[in-house]
Amino acid sequence: MSGHSKWSTIKRKKGALDAKRSQIFTRLVKEIQIASREGGSDIDTNPRLRLAVNNAKGANMPKDNIQRAIKKGEGGGENYESYTYEGYGPGGVAIFVECLSDNQNRTVGNIRSIFRKHGGTLGTNGSLSFIFERKGIFNIPKAGRDAEELQLELIDGGLEDFVETDDYFELTVAFEDFGNMQKKLEELRIEAQSAQLQRIPMSEQATDADTARSVLKMVEAFEDDDDVQNVFHNLEMTEEVEAIMNED
Repeated sequence: MSGHSKWSTIKRKKGALDAKRSQIFTRLVKEIQIASREGGSDIDTNPRLRLAVNNAKGANMPKDNIQRAIKKGEGGGENYESYTYEGYGPGGVAIFVECLSDNQNRTVGNIRSIFRKHGGTLGTNGSLSFIFERKGIFNIPKAGRDAEELQLELIDGGLEDFVETDDYFELTVAFEDFGNMQKKLEELRIEAQSAQLQRIPMSEQATDADTARSVLKMVEAFEDDDDVQNVFHNLEMTEEVEAIMNED
């Protein structure tokens, strides 16, 4: 099993290069608070919190920050709710935005404004369900493990795709197997560097370089919004587009 989507690989690279650490921490803190508020502060009995904490550790968040977020969530914390927004950017590129917010009116106003300012349109929820497919993506440390043996071990966890990079293995599972893979990794005593549910495009939209640049500026504007957790798109990830992403 090999060959995970180029889109996902480049999106991670883009995030690693450009995302501001404070923004990353803010998003992770929200996840920790919600997990702690809804399931308690014990990571051994709260799988969602355990996942959020592991992702925070993978992003090198200080331990004190993690503990403060857990305690704040256990005490109630901010009343964050999940919202999703779908629409189209320049060139007909599909955009899916996931948010956590304590003020829906503010959030939808900001999202609508970003779509409008960057030549896009906000659609209705569910309008992009035929374009994106939810997948679980796990990055685990190589740690001297044999790739072929590991793949065989992980099949029981629902492994669909397996990619080896210089630094880690990337595992892909179906949405419904996300929990199964978590349990399998725990059985093998493997701690993932990150584990996320992502929306992977089933088809990509080709554009010219100028349009691609406009789409990427829109994506960056979404990512700069404090209420936004994740942004997914189906822009065709050509070498030309990758070069644009690596500009500056």
